[in-house]
Amino acid sequence: MNRDMKIELRAFAGPRGWPCSGCDCASCNRLRIAGIRHEPASATIDGVPWEQCSRTEVPGGYDVTGPGGGRVLVAAGPGSTPEPSAQVEYDAVLLDLVGCPEHLGRLRRLGAVTPRTEVMAVHVDHRISSPAELERRSAFWRRPPEGPFRTLLLGGSRSGKSAEAELRLAAHPDVTYVATGAVRGDDPEWAARIAAHRSRRPPWWRTVETTDVPGVLAAARGAVLVDGIGTWLTAVVDAADAWDAPARARPAVDDLVAAWRAATARVVAVSDEVGLSVVPATASGRAFRDLLGRLNQRLAAESEEAALVVAGRVVELP
Repeated sequence: MNRDMKIELRAFAGPRGWPCSGCDCASCNRLRIAGIRHEPASATIDGVPWEQCSRTEVPGGYDVTGPGGGRVLVAAGPGSTPEPSAQVEYDAVLLDLVGCPEHLGRLRRLGAVTPRTEVMAVHVDHRISSPAELERRSAFWRRPPEGPFRTLLLGGSRSGKSAEAELRLAAHPDVTYVATGAVRGDDPEWAARIAAHRSRRPPWWRTVETTDVPGVLAAARGAVLVDGIGTWLTAVVDAADAWDAPARARPAVDDLVAAWRAATARVVAVSDEVGLSVVPATASGRAFRDLLGRLNQRLAAESEEAALVVAGRVVELP
């Protein structure tokens, strides 16, 4: 790697710029109202436009060598995922992080991107709501992969909390996805939900279907995504026959909180926010709501960050 290489990203938008001419979407309109325009992506390497540097075409983009020997992997356009050359550790990568953030995870997994690689977003356009949203996501993707670091994401049904959890770990090279709700053969709708979740995840993520979340957290060394805590608690209450005696589930709850506190991995967990719904009509429903609400509080207290997801928008909790 050439640590002396200097790369300057002069513009970062997609080929049509941002806002796109003639587009009235909310993303483009926000910038237009603010009088802001971002030009199509351009960059220099050691003062030379990257297009004028020595470059080799690779699937999805270009392997560029700067005047000083630095190597840069460049995405050809929106949606492109450039393949790295064999056994090359790049000094910088210019990627479509808006459309394909998981490609950064793959490049890290292959060793093409290391902690010393400069990561830049290009071909940015109205596929994302705003430059501020790009910065928010980039902070997750540039975060060191090592733990301990715990994140609790809360939200109601279909709030987008699972998608947000996956997004936060999209650029991580080593993720274990813990599905606490197994596919039920007699429920096609539930099976379809599980299949939709699987299709969103990068193919190299490992999936573990288990309720032994404490065991997974104790053994994990990469990143772990637990989806979700509410389904896990349902299984625990069932196993303890605790619907009419909630105290029977508390030892398992205590074990989970202890494992969460002791986790050395980077962990993201999804849970249901129960405090905004109607009061359950049954005693067992109210007991479950209370158990999950208290568990959410305990996990949040042991988390470096927590957030509430509402209608696909994220509110960070202090």
